[in-house]
Amino acid sequence: MFGLFGKSKDNNKLHEMVQDGALLVDVRTPEEFKSGSVKGAINIPLNDIQSKALQLKSDKGIIVFCRSGSRSEMAKMILESKGIKNVCNGGLWQNVQQTLSQLKKA
Repeated sequence: MFGLFGKSKDNNKLHEMVQDGALLVDVRTPEEFKSGSVKGAINIPLNDIQSKALQLKSDKGIIVFCRSGSRSEMAKMILESKGIKNVCNGGLWQNVQQTLSQLKKA
């Protein structure tokens, strides 16, 4: 789950998955997505996750994220209920963006 300000308590997993090239999925609305997101992310709103879950299989894992971390936690649970493994709740989209930026600087 999340600590203060929506940062994932398991940032090490997030960092490893970003480094490994995990699929980045922004589960916010299209309007929110258009206002800014993580470079390379695809937008699948939470309401569409269940119907599109089987299209999201990735050997490198899936990182879901949103504005506060709650929709991405629901998306993670939906994907896992569909048998998709290696799903990480990245929390806030800015948290995932910051992780990508840190990797580019390293």
